[in-house]
Amino acid sequence: MFLKLNSAATVGLDCLPVEIEIDINRGQSKFFIVGLTDASIQEARSRIQPAIKNSGFDYPYNFRILVNLAPANRHKEGPLYDLAMAAGIVLIQKKIFPDLSDALIFGELSLDGQVKRVNGVLPLAMFAKENGYKRLFVPQENSREAALVKGIAVYPVKTLAELISNLTEKFSLIPESPTPLELITPDNATDMSVVKGQEFAKRALEIAASGGHNILMNGPPGSGKTLLAKTLPSILPALNPTEALEVTKIYSVSGTLAGKLLSERPFRSPHHTISNVALVGGGQYPRPGEISLAHRGVLFLDEFPEFPRAVLESLRQPLEDGVVTISRAQGSLNFPARFILVASQNPCPCGYYSDPDKECLCSASQILNYHKKISGPLLDRIDLHIEVPRISFNKLSDEAPSEPSEKIRARVEKARDRQRQRFLHSTIHTNSEMSNREITRYCQLDLDGKELIKNAVQKFNLSARGYHRILKLSRTIADLEGQENIQAPHLAEALQFRIKNS
Repeated sequence: MFLKLNSAATVGLDCLPVEIEIDINRGQSKFFIVGLTDASIQEARSRIQPAIKNSGFDYPYNFRILVNLAPANRHKEGPLYDLAMAAGIVLIQKKIFPDLSDALIFGELSLDGQVKRVNGVLPLAMFAKENGYKRLFVPQENSREAALVKGIAVYPVKTLAELISNLTEKFSLIPESPTPLELITPDNATDMSVVKGQEFAKRALEIAASGGHNILMNGPPGSGKTLLAKTLPSILPALNPTEALEVTKIYSVSGTLAGKLLSERPFRSPHHTISNVALVGGGQYPRPGEISLAHRGVLFLDEFPEFPRAVLESLRQPLEDGVVTISRAQGSLNFPARFILVASQNPCPCGYYSDPDKECLCSASQILNYHKKISGPLLDRIDLHIEVPRISFNKLSDEAPSEPSEKIRARVEKARDRQRQRFLHSTIHTNSEMSNREITRYCQLDLDGKELIKNAVQKFNLSARGYHRILKLSRTIADLEGQENIQAPHLAEALQFRIKNS
């Protein structure tokens, strides 16, 4: 007896169809699963048998059970096929063969027949809709996540018995109501008003938020670098629906989704002991890393020079292209990584080289070696380089309120609106993403501006990348000022944020 059910597999952030073919015939009691599967799928044999029995169904002893997960030339992993395999075995045992051509089934089984959540349900639901499936049976814990995708009936399944009752029309599951795309402005980030002084750093963060530019803060310990970094999400605009689905999809695949749409921009702050794979992504079966989890948000790297050099160098391609490519023998996968990099560092190993009140204890060679940990090509990809000095007591004790994030965010949103109109017919979101073609079109300079940038290139030996990044930074400053064209003051402000480390 034979039955075929439909499922799917996640490959990176994409999906491919998987047909679960089940054949049961009399013979020696054996249970085989084939189709280039991993250990977690092979272990399903030990979960399915007790789950069927403990759900009140007869298990086909003295039968040879063969399950094929097609296509057989693509690797499959994870326990998401448990529910479909068990349901197929029970249906064949009952000699009931419903039409399941329009349905996809996912779920992990516990030994008592309960259905547990699985990873990657959102991209699987998007795949189901794109390929014309009408019904989606998922664990109850995943149902709200799947219901973010409109136009497909999502059935939350608690137990194997519930699914069988629905498929045999003895009991009808109630589809999950569509989950509304509720997008809110971030309200749990640190407000900019708590930062005393540091007007220059606040201005740099406002520019970074407006154009999606990377920023490096240099200053002694306790000057407020970490606090400033934590305020950046509070001045970023809320995610739009397309961006929210992009980010939620990444978190769904990584298994860190709480079952709802992510409405706030991510803020990731990995420790400097992080491995290359954990930061960039990868593994035997590639998964998103911290830079992809920070997509459309902020990646904060505190103690920047303390990260292993190989780890930092792996950021070069994502910072340039907004995507990270993971290559394995089986093929290549792309994960999105369009984030704002916020890095902070001390001026020397002891931290007090630039501090006017504390003496630096480091030798010249120690300071040189400390800064050598960050390569020139990586620094060249950072648009804003700023000094964050120690705050004086008068400013710390000043009770006058600082400008709140709400007002700054309003200016950022206006600048983003100008960019949205500018790039309406392209895939670009912010000025930092412009290619040379867009720079030529949208970063025209007047005579004064051309003379200023010419002198800067000659005096400070700016690279071609540095030259283009100054133009993009100037375009963002002009947008903040509501100006259609880049003027010399915009270029001058952009230059003061860059020339020190160029």
